[in-house]
Amino acid sequence: MIQSSSPFISGVVFSGGEPTMQRDALVELTSFSKKIGLVVGIQTNGMFPETLNQLIEERLVDKVALDFKSRFEGYSSGTNKTFNFKNYERNARKSFTLCRSAYAKDILGEFEVVITIFYENEEYIQEISKMIGNIPLVLQQGEHKILRLAEMPSNMTEGEYWVKKRRMQEDYHPLTLDEIKQIADKLGRKVRIRTREVGEIQYYTRGYS
Repeated sequence: MIQSSSPFISGVVFSGGEPTMQRDALVELTSFSKKIGLVVGIQTNGMFPETLNQLIEERLVDKVALDFKSRFEGYSSGTNKTFNFKNYERNARKSFTLCRSAYAKDILGEFEVVITIFYENEEYIQEISKMIGNIPLVLQQGEHKILRLAEMPSNMTEGEYWVKKRRMQEDYHPLTLDEIKQIADKLGRKVRIRTREVGEIQYYTRGYS
C-alpha cells in the first residue's frame, strides 16, 4: 500500500493501536518508506522507548508525536489489571528524553507532545507542561469512554437505552473549545488545540509572552 501510494504522497504516519509495540515490523516499514523518499512520522504513547531509540539512531523517523496518557484515561492498575501506570510513566518519560535530545540535535525534524484533555486530568496537564519546557504542546479534545455505549445491553429496553445514553452525553460531554482555553490559560504558554468542531488552532494563552 505504501509503495502504490508513494507517487501521490510525501510522507506516511504510523499510529495505533501502538505502533512501537511491533518493533521489527515498524523498523521494516519505516526503512522501506525512507528508501523510497517518504517523510516518516510516528504517533506513540511512549511505552516502548527501545523501539523509538532504534528508529532515531537509524534515522528512520522524521517526526514524533508523543501522546502522554493519564490515570484518568484508564491507564492505572486500579482500572486495568494488565497495565501498570508507574511502568508506563517511567517509559513515557524515557521516550520523551530520547526524542527531546534528538530534536535538539536536529536528528529528529519535528517533535510534539499531545495530551487528551478532560476536566479530571487538568493537574496532570500542568505537570506535563512544566516537564516538557519549550517542546510544542497539543491539547486534544477527549471523549469519555463511558459514552461509548454502542450496543444496547440485553437487560435494557430500547427506551431505557436511549434515556441512559442521553443522560451520559449530558453529564460527560467533551470539553468545548472555550473550556479547553480556560484550562490552557493556566499553562502560560503557546499551545495548539484540537477539537472536532473547529479542527486545530494555535492558541496564545493568557500570560504568554
